[in-house]
Amino acid sequence: MTKRKSTGLSKSLVLKGLQCRKALWLKKNPPDFDLPPRPELEARFAAGNEVGELAQQLFPAGIEVPYAGLPFAAQLARTKQLIENGTKVIYEASFSRGGVFVKVDILVRDEFTNSWQIYEVKMGTSVKEINLDDVASQYHVLTQCGLTISAAYLTHINNRYKRHGELDVQQLFRSEDVTAEVVERQEQLAEQLEQLRNTLRLDDEPTIDIGPWCTAPFECDYIPYCWQHIPNNSIFDLRGRGINKFAYYHQGVVKLEELPIAALNPAQRFQVEATLNKQDTTDLPAIREFVDSLWYPLCHLDFETFDTPIPPFDGVRPYQKVPFQYSLHIQQQAGAEPSHYEYLAAASANFDPRRELAEQLIAEIPAEACVLTYNQAFEKSVLRELAELFPDLADALLLRVDNVRDLMVPFKKRHLYRWQMAGSYSIKAVLPALVPELSYKMVRVLGVLREVAV
Repeated sequence: MTKRKSTGLSKSLVLKGLQCRKALWLKKNPPDFDLPPRPELEARFAAGNEVGELAQQLFPAGIEVPYAGLPFAAQLARTKQLIENGTKVIYEASFSRGGVFVKVDILVRDEFTNSWQIYEVKMGTSVKEINLDDVASQYHVLTQCGLTISAAYLTHINNRYKRHGELDVQQLFRSEDVTAEVVERQEQLAEQLEQLRNTLRLDDEPTIDIGPWCTAPFECDYIPYCWQHIPNNSIFDLRGRGINKFAYYHQGVVKLEELPIAALNPAQRFQVEATLNKQDTTDLPAIREFVDSLWYPLCHLDFETFDTPIPPFDGVRPYQKVPFQYSLHIQQQAGAEPSHYEYLAAASANFDPRRELAEQLIAEIPAEACVLTYNQAFEKSVLRELAELFPDLADALLLRVDNVRDLMVPFKKRHLYRWQMAGSYSIKAVLPALVPELSYKMVRVLGVLREVAV
C-alpha cells in the first residue's frame, strides 16, 4: 500500500511555498545533495526570538503557550483552554485548520466585542509583502477556527528610536494596522494553500526553473542544488544593472560570451572582454599617482562592528553599527616593517566599548599620519559617529577622518585589474586575484601596488 504523503503546512512552510513551490517540496523531500551550512540563519533566528520576547512587554501579564518539547496537539489544547478561561493576552497562541498550523506572536482579546487582535512581531524596520502573507495565513487559520479577528497588526522595529537610559519598549516598536491588506489577501490565499498542498502530494519535484524568486524575498537554501547547471563565467556573474539576466537566461543565453555586446554598458563590456580574454590591466602612471598621494607614517586601519535590532547602549539606534574592534598596522617609512596594534572589547554584555576604543585609537594613530582603509566610507562613518558621540574627542577624531585615504580607488577605477576579479573591486574579489595565499591584509595589497609601480 502506497504511503500517503504528508501535506501538513506550518506558517514558515507556507511562506517558503509562496516564494517557490519547488523549495517547499524539497524541504519536505530533501535531495541527495550536500547543502552548505548557513550559520547566519541561526543568528537571525536567535535575534528574532529575542525581539519577539521583548515585544511581549507591550502587552504585559500575558500567558505563553510553550512550544519547546511540547507536541502540536498539546499546544493546541493549551491555547483552547486559555481562550475558554478568558485569558486577555496569549503569547504564541497555536491554531490548526485545514492542515495549516500557525502560532500567533501576541493575541489580544477585545473584551467589548468578544473579538481578537493579531500582533505579528518582526525584527525588520518596515512592513514588507512577505510579512502581509505571514499575517494573512494567521488570519485565515484563526477565522477558520471560529475566532472573530477585529484587527491585525505588524509590529516592527522603529529605526528612529535612539536609546537613552533604560530601554523604552513602547518607543522601540511600531505597530501598523494591516487589517485591510490581510483581509484582501484571503480569497487568493485559500487558492494558494490548495496549490501548496497539491505540490506536496507530488511524487517528483516540481519542474520549476531558476528565477528572481531564488533570492527574493529571501535567499533560498536550495540555490546550490537548483543552480548546478549554471557554469562559471555565466551571465549571472555580470556586474551592474541594466541587464535582465533571467530574461536572457530563459532565451537560452547563459554564458558571458553569448551576451550581445551592444546591450552592455562600458563597465560591463570591460568585464566581459577581460574575462573572456583573460586580460589584465595595469595603469602604471595612475598607480604611481595614487601611491605618491600617500605619506608616512602610514596607518592601515580596519574596523569591526556589530549591529542589533535592540540598541544595547545609550545613544545607539536599532541596527546602528557599533565598533568593538580594530586592527592597525603602522609603517614609519617606506619599506619599514609595520608595527601592529589592536583593540578588542571585553566580552561583557553591559560594557560599551566605544569610548575606550576611541581614546586608544587617538593615542595610537599619530595626528599627522596618513590613514589607509579599504572602502573609506565605512571607516569614516565610524569615526564621525564616534566624534558626534564624544564631543571632547571630536577634533582629534575628525583630524584622522581628514587624513583617510582609500586603497579601493585604484581597483575601483580599474588602474589595476585582474580578470579573476570578475568586475568586482571588493576586497573579497581583489585579494584572491592578487595574493591568494593571504587573508585580508591591506599592507600586502599596498605592497603589490608598490611593486607594480616600481
